[in-house]
Amino acid sequence: MALTFLFLLGIANFALHKAVLESGHPLIVHLPALFRSPGAQVSLIIEFLLLLGTMLMAANGASEWLWGYAAYSSLNGMSAWLILTRRV
Repeated sequence: MALTFLFLLGIANFALHKAVLESGHPLIVHLPALFRSPGAQVSLIIEFLLLLGTMLMAANGASEWLWGYAAYSSLNGMSAWLILTRRV
């Protein structure tokens, strides 16, 4: 059950991450070119590695990683909402 929950949070994080990168927000201009160029997906790879590591830890019984990733996801959601609604 924990892995399913983590997987769903991961999908949400990837969707928000992609939406922010494609939003055209002025903050995106300040990112290094490695993160914002169309072909470079370094930030998405980092996002994947974070999800993979958390899922591996949770699969081995370290359930506190689930709560950490849930907190990370909620912060991602709030910051994406701020960026996508142009409140920042």
